[in-house]
Amino acid sequence: MEQAPHQNTTFPSGGGQAHGYLALPEAGYGPGVIVVQEWWGLTDHIKDVADRLAAEGFVALAPDLYGGKVAHDADEARRMMKRLPEAEAARLLSGAVDFLLHHEAVTGSTVGAIGFCMGGGFVLALAAEQGERIGAAVPFYGVGQGVPDAYHAVSACVQGHYGRQDRAYPVAKAQALEEQIRRESSAPVVEFHYYDAPHAFHNDENPRNYRPGDARAAWDRAVAFLREHVG
Repeated sequence: MEQAPHQNTTFPSGGGQAHGYLALPEAGYGPGVIVVQEWWGLTDHIKDVADRLAAEGFVALAPDLYGGKVAHDADEARRMMKRLPEAEAARLLSGAVDFLLHHEAVTGSTVGAIGFCMGGGFVLALAAEQGERIGAAVPFYGVGQGVPDAYHAVSACVQGHYGRQDRAYPVAKAQALEEQIRRESSAPVVEFHYYDAPHAFHNDENPRNYRPGDARAAWDRAVAFLREHVG
């Protein structure tokens, strides 16, 4: 475990201070998007996702849910994820929503949320907790303690990206999740995409699972979806 090198901003959260990585578009303004980390922490990959969103015209904020720590193996990441209380993650993410919606560079009255692995679960939780303040929720293979039990409070448009070869979150569970969101939420749009790929297929720091073609297809869909439904 080491200190995350990518914190560059601080924002209020539940009476305290939280940290994260903020990436601004070349224009200096744009729709806001929260990027929620995998169980590894605020890594190079998550920073790169924020930078890529900024290159697409978004104001991207990746909150640091682990307080500056980064895991280097799966066992350590699993322990760190389990030590993260759901209430603490919710507080930090709620503060991130407040920060973006009041940031001078952010246009529009809603923000988007995109997350990966553990972060995908928290994206769905954020949509359930924040209601109309979230315009679009984009979970990539969302797992972990953040995945909600119910979706009645979700009004954001939802786009999911899941692998048919995912052992951490089998495709049958993803399909059941899709159906539950359709049944319970008031989301105007619910679309799930399935790829012949394993878990974490979008993470180019994970050569064993990374699938460049599927990652590109999912990314292009996610960017277009955020662009259409956030603002």
